[in-house]
This record gives sequence, C-alpha cells and structure tokens, in this order.
Amino acid sequence: YYNVQIGFFKTMKALPHISSQIDEKLILKVIKQNYAQIAPLFYSFISNWLIRAYQRYDNIDKFLIIVYLIHNNLKFYSKNGLIFNFETFYKDRTVEVEKINISDISKDLNIPKESVRRKIIELEKNKIIQKFGKKIFVDKSTFQAAKATKSITDLCNVLYEFNILLNKENLISKVFDKNQITESLNKNFTFCLYQFNKFIFIYLNRWRAEVGDLETFSVGMIVLTNAMSNQKFSPSKIDLKTSTKEIMGTDPRGVNAMSISEITGIPRPTVVRKLKFLIDNNWLQKNEKKLISLNIKDSTFNKSQKMAEKNLLSFSHFVYRLFNQIKVINT
Repeated sequence: YYNVQIGFFKTMKALPHISSQIDEKLILKVIKQNYAQIAPLFYSFISNWLIRAYQRYDNIDKFLIIVYLIHNNLKFYSKNGLIFNFETFYKDRTVEVEKINISDISKDLNIPKESVRRKIIELEKNKIIQKFGKKIFVDKSTFQAAKATKSITDLCNVLYEFNILLNKENLISKVFDKNQITESLNKNFTFCLYQFNKFIFIYLNRWRAEVGDLETFSVGMIVLTNAMSNQKFSPSKIDLKTSTKEIMGTDPRGVNAMSISEITGIPRPTVVRKLKFLIDNNWLQKNEKKLISLNIKDSTFNKSQKMAEKNLLSFSHFVYRLFNQIKVINT
C-alpha cells in the first residue's frame, strides 16, 4: 500500500499557483506598446477567418449564424466545466441545438430579423440545419471544409509572438514553442473556441456597425493586411497610436479589385462596390494606377482609433483567458 501511495504522488501533477497567471491589464499594456509587432499576425488571423467563412456559404452571416447556434452548446459545456479536445468535438456528424430564436440571433449578431429568418430558411433547404420533431440539429460535416485546423495555426502564430513579447518584458520566464501552444489549443478546444466566439461576436458587431456588412469589412481587411505586411514600413515607435498614424498612405504596392476578389472569393463587381464605399468614407484611397491602399483620414481616423482601443481591450481579455489556460497546463 505504501509503495502504491508513493507512486501515485510521484505521478500526480502539482497544482498551479494563482500567482502564475498573467494579469489582464499587463496583457493589454504589452499589446498596446508592441502593436506594430503583433498586429500583422492578428489581422492576418482575422482576415483568414473571414475568407474561410465566406467561402463556405458565399455569405459570412450564414456561417456566423451556424457558429452562433453551436456556441450555445459551448455555453453548456463551459457552464458545467466540460472541456473536449479537437477530435472529440468533430467526431459526431451532428450537434443538437436547443432552439432557434430569431430575435436573440438578430440582437446578438446585429443582423436584421428578416435577414436572419431568410438565411435560416436557406440553411434548412441545404440541409445544414435539420428539424426532427421538436429537435434541431446542425450537420457538423458541413464544417469539414472550414474546420478550425487553419484557424488554430493562425491563432498559434499570434499567441507564440505574444509569449515572446511577454518574455521580453520579463513577465514570463519560459517561452512556449508552437508545438506546445498547438497541443494545448487542441486539448482544450471547446474552451478555446468558446472564448474565441465571444470575442469574434463583439469584434464583428463593432465593424458591422461602422461599415454596414461583413463582406465590406473582409474587403477592407485585405487592404489592411497588405499594408501591415509591407516590410519597408518602419514606424518611429511600435506602439498603437504612433504606428497606426504613421502607416497611413505608406504602402506603395496597393492591391486591385481583381486580386481582392480572387483572395476572398467575393465576386469582382461586389468588391468594386465595397471598395467605393470604403474610399468614399475615408477608409481607403485609390492611386493613379487604380491600386487601393490604406489611408484612414480625418474624423474617420479618430473614430478608428477609438474603436481600436475597444477592440484591443476585447482581444486582451481573449488572450488573457487563452494564454493563462495554456500557461497553467504546460506549467
């Protein structure tokens, strides 16, 4: 009995200390102070997510509604302390939804009721949502083309860069490699997906209110990520305020409507219309070669800065929950 007891305590993992977690305010501070370093990876992550969302149903809102319905299951898991890994979550072909409440979807996703109703009818016709008596099921096999594998890779890149910054600021002593981060994301998949959904709903609602629809936002994100990836750009300071102000109008390459259409899958005439809106409202500019680049001007710039502050606060909370989960588990 004594030997068995000793063996048990040797294999038992020590409980993590509360002091090992990273404070959320420090996370926000690090992100703001190193914005130019982490922003390209963050915006690439969001842009890629939007592209995959559109390409699945030729409509971002349809994808978002499906995500919202499945999110209700994640709420149940979270409330009851249940965490499932990536493979277990995708193992079953269907997921049961408690109910479809048009008003709640409309309110939470900031989509007009009639638009929500119409999209749900279309999803039912395509058998993505199916009703059997009083039960409602979402066919998870429809997610195979948009499975979160690529999103995990993109998110891993953001968190990896972030934990390098924490180490540089002497807030952590160990830098987790990408394999460790990916393994933790997969192991805690439903927890991570729940936290991401909460963030993305808030984030997209803010942008929808500004630019009207998420396809317009997706088009703008291509121009933004193109500017962010310009390696010749070197801001005098890498903090949020300085780097965002100095990057305006510095992208000599620009991008055209055809390229945006090919990247996003959105038809070129629609892209042209969305670009016109963004240019007319001082988000983007067009040069003599008809190439589009980032140049947020006047009151639009001030508005974008205020929204960036809110979005970084939401993002820092998301990172706080995820990174501390990864840090505690790997510790």
